[in-house]
Amino acid sequence: MSGNGDGNGSGDGDGDAIRLLLADDHPVVRAGLRAVLDTEPNFRVAGEAATAEEAVALAAAGGFDVVLMDLQFGAGMHGSEATATITAAPDGPRVLILTTYDSDADILAAVEAGASGYLLKDAPPQELAAAVRTAAAGRSALAPSVAHRLMDRMRTPAEALTRRELEVLQLVGEGLSNLQISKRLFLSQATVKSHLVHIYAKLGVDSRTSAVAAATARRLIRR
Repeated sequence: MSGNGDGNGSGDGDGDAIRLLLADDHPVVRAGLRAVLDTEPNFRVAGEAATAEEAVALAAAGGFDVVLMDLQFGAGMHGSEATATITAAPDGPRVLILTTYDSDADILAAVEAGASGYLLKDAPPQELAAAVRTAAAGRSALAPSVAHRLMDRMRTPAEALTRRELEVLQLVGEGLSNLQISKRLFLSQATVKSHLVHIYAKLGVDSRTSAVAAATARRLIRR
């Protein structure tokens, strides 16, 4: 996809413009985002990436203030992995997650990876523009529903599944066995079993199937 091209952004000059990188594997989504963002003063869409790997490479090359990052890129690198790599670099751009997923597993992974914000793709244009400006200024920009879910976790920490428990349960939901999960997460099978015991207790269930059903219904993981 295109790299550090001129884009069609408005704004009176690069000195004042917030330079944006759009990272999404769907061309139609990128085109829609560009059309919305180009109408905003002092925004310049300076590049596009169709894969998370490409987003990492472009961000490392410089020239961007904010990356609008999807989470799912087919079989390649996940958006949270790309976010962690981008935000770990000195003077790297801010990353604003823009996705259709609002599960606890996705939100926590993105926040812990260093994302400055988390927005859903059905957000109105004005909310998207405000989030971009907030992220560019170094502040947190969370969709109201995302902020609410994080607050709920903080209110009941004893009942909330940990990041690792969510990872384990997400893989259970994808049909992986304990052995496969242990290899994927570099854990012992005993540790995986221990996580499952805690998951069952917190969710009030007694089987893998029930745990996945309960977690999906509560949007803790996605199916």
